[in-house]
Amino acid sequence: MEFSSKLLENAVYEMSQLPGIGKRTALRLVLHLLKQPEAQTGRLANALGSLRKDIKFCSNCHNISDVVLCEICANPKRDKSLVCVVEDIRDVMAIENTSQYNGLYHVLGGKISPMEGIGPQDLTIQSLVEKVKNGAIRELIFAMSSTMEGDTTNFYIYKQIQDHELTTSTIARGIAVGDELEFADEITLGRSIIHRIPFESSLKANG
Repeated sequence: MEFSSKLLENAVYEMSQLPGIGKRTALRLVLHLLKQPEAQTGRLANALGSLRKDIKFCSNCHNISDVVLCEICANPKRDKSLVCVVEDIRDVMAIENTSQYNGLYHVLGGKISPMEGIGPQDLTIQSLVEKVKNGAIRELIFAMSSTMEGDTTNFYIYKQIQDHELTTSTIARGIAVGDELEFADEITLGRSIIHRIPFESSLKANG
């Protein structure tokens, strides 16, 4: 792809680094931005700059937040003894949209995937284990996507905490095997949380 401007080429290159954005789509987006008022483009640039500079991760659940303790963890009406383990913020948003869950979350920041070089040490698993050891959790809900990597992550965490006194459950398989949580419709996801099953039962079903 030939460019008449190095500035344009650089902008297209950076835009094309986003997931699902090829160079042609990146070019279309950049040209669209050029047609907009400079103030609008400036607001976009400022929003992205502020996002990278000021974003925080909740000190308790590792969710993305504007403050040290996110709104969910700081809410006194949430059941702090019930913790739902998810991969990332998209899963938190998906579950919150169901209005069927009133506990807290623990965001792992990914899932164990040897093929991608992601091991337990790259996730927030250790801080989750520490919460369990402190005895503040009565039930841990595994809400990872029903993929091989998700199941591997669930099982690894389960092995780390199985000697401690707490209930472990997993969302019911209303979510099709291989599906990502964020793409499930709200009714199906909500029912999967309400009708969650003991984690040990899911191990027997998969064995």
